[in-house]
Amino acid sequence: MTRLSVEMLAAETVEPITSAGHAQLGIAVLLGIAVIVLLITTFKLHAFLSLTIGSLVLGAAAGAPLDKAITSFTAGLGTTVAGVGVLIALGAILGKLLADSGGADQIVDTILAKASGRAMPWAMALIAGLIGLPLFFEVGIVLLIPVVLLVAKRGNYSLMRIGIPALAGLSVMHGLVPPHPGPLAAIDAVHANLGVTLALGVLVALPTVVIAGPLFARYAARWVDITPPDRMIPQRPSEDLERRPGFTATVATVLLPVVLMLGKALTDIVVDDPEAGVQRAMDVIGSPLIALLAAVIVGMFTLGRAAGFTKERITTTVETSLAPIAGILLIVGAGGGFKQTLIDIGVGQMVLDFSKDWNISALLLAWLIAVAIRLATGSATVATISAAGLVAPLAADMSTTHTALLVLAIGAGSLFFSHVNDAGFWLVKEYFGMSVGQTLRTWSVMETIISVTGLGFVMLLSLVL
Repeated sequence: MTRLSVEMLAAETVEPITSAGHAQLGIAVLLGIAVIVLLITTFKLHAFLSLTIGSLVLGAAAGAPLDKAITSFTAGLGTTVAGVGVLIALGAILGKLLADSGGADQIVDTILAKASGRAMPWAMALIAGLIGLPLFFEVGIVLLIPVVLLVAKRGNYSLMRIGIPALAGLSVMHGLVPPHPGPLAAIDAVHANLGVTLALGVLVALPTVVIAGPLFARYAARWVDITPPDRMIPQRPSEDLERRPGFTATVATVLLPVVLMLGKALTDIVVDDPEAGVQRAMDVIGSPLIALLAAVIVGMFTLGRAAGFTKERITTTVETSLAPIAGILLIVGAGGGFKQTLIDIGVGQMVLDFSKDWNISALLLAWLIAVAIRLATGSATVATISAAGLVAPLAADMSTTHTALLVLAIGAGSLFFSHVNDAGFWLVKEYFGMSVGQTLRTWSVMETIISVTGLGFVMLLSLVL
């Protein structure tokens, strides 16, 4: 297992850039979020500009020096773009190769032939869950979105009916099931057993995906009736192709990064020796950057060349794939900047201070702390690490099973109500072409259902195990 050292946990806690009290910080948070929502919904200002202005208002209202508030925002923006931006770009290239070569058509045609009508949302949830097991949420998004949009368009399905199950499958795996970084961090902090946590995580994840995915999608489709945005839908090739890639080759190319990342996760669990050659090699090969880069390179042959593309045509495909994602990169980056500003002014620590004297069940306490930090900072990982560190002493007298359930309670709390301070919120909004209000009524509600449902199953298991 990849262990998170005490030093890494300590690094998450930084000296706040302001000495404001809790009341002032609370007002600053509400004001910052209100400014962002008002600028986007009332004044129709671009989300990137709104998030930038909201971050500066947040810092100023909290009493932080303007130069430090700017530094926090730019640092958060840079970190987010560096971590997510390259993955989005590589995913866009792979998606364009899939579309132009006819590979996406091949996948969609096969899915529509094999699963139709009521079975389609369940099929999308299953596919997303399998793909999301070893993947970061953002990587899963860029791999699945082209397929989701095309299935909705070609099959004449409601985008929410198809998209919500896919998002639920990815999100649940990200928050509850190791080897994702959040659950691994919590496992290490409370000294839980990885195998037990993995088994119970899957047990909680399955019914949670069903409830927050296919079942909730029925209502989400009624609340928000939208069509797939044309600018994000992989278009059919502009000319008729003599041939297109086979289904097996296309699926193998899409799943290549999944296999590489899963291989890294399994190596971390089985070998558990950072100095071992095989683990060091898999740490490189199975990293999201290398895994997606490998898929792009392989796709140039299994997709592009298989469709008869020349070298020049492949180069053109790569170039034209990047322009549509420029706005998304800026918005997601600005969301990361707003999140970092929240963290740097001390909002996370404020939540921890408030929760110290809560006298309730350890599992519920862990969930509530994670919820509060998630709402304040927008980061599921920060919420997981902070909450795990705070409740770690409570795990000392717990059984192996209940320690694992403590990890899952933290993970469930870290997914609660994603909103404007979460980069993932903006990623989903832009990919699905929704307004802020529509994203809140679908994505944010879905995340809340996952969080509450996950806690419910954790509490039920605590009664019988």
